[in-house]
Amino acid sequence: MHLLEGKTIAVMGVANRRSIAWAVAESVRKLGGKLIFTYRSERAGRELERLCQDAFGEDVPLIVRCDVQDEASLEAAFAEIAQATERVDGLVHSIAHARVEDLQGEFVETPREGFDLALETSAYSLVAVARAVRPLMTQGGSIVTMSYLGAERAVPNYNVMGVAKAALEASVRYLSRDLGPNAIRVNAVSAGPIRTLAAKGVRGFNDVLHAVEERAPLRRNVTAEEVGDVTAFLLSDLARGLTGEVIHVDGGYHIVGI
Repeated sequence: MHLLEGKTIAVMGVANRRSIAWAVAESVRKLGGKLIFTYRSERAGRELERLCQDAFGEDVPLIVRCDVQDEASLEAAFAEIAQATERVDGLVHSIAHARVEDLQGEFVETPREGFDLALETSAYSLVAVARAVRPLMTQGGSIVTMSYLGAERAVPNYNVMGVAKAALEASVRYLSRDLGPNAIRVNAVSAGPIRTLAAKGVRGFNDVLHAVEERAPLRRNVTAEEVGDVTAFLLSDLARGLTGEVIHVDGGYHIVGI
């Protein structure tokens, strides 16, 4: 099955092998898609290079440095991508960041700089990336970002990131309206809790995992691979009628009253 055969997909936000972004890339590769990766830090770039060498051998995809908080870096990254491919068919935005201290205690105590950092990195970056990739989606395309239930509910120890994810989901809707005439779809995947590098910064994360196992209709946590597969579906033509949606991949946990 090659749902993504002939499609070029850019994946942003791989930190390591356990990243949701890497699971998405694996799903895209299995479905025949051609991959392009971006990274922010040198450390992430080295890890990404190693992962790609292990996975692709000598046929390593294009890997481009892109700091979404730096307009010059963003512009240079997509200029490099434009030189390497005639078009981009899909983009996966798996980028979020907040200071660990701003995920703890009371949300009301969030300092202005912590709020600005979380919103800029985790929500505005989608807007900036969509603007940058739009000219390359000459035959339409699909943009998918990653969210979490904390965008809808006040989740303990999520605080400012929950507010950032809420802004991210609202951005999905507004971007869908703007980009729809260009046949570009924009959707979000709201994933259940998964043990990633980012999850380490959330206090009480094990309690969240146990709660999902006990209460979710499927009585288990989801895997990064499951999130990757749903994301690949949203990137494919099978989802050509979907835009502006937030698809929950959490074993049904979000539907259960607590």
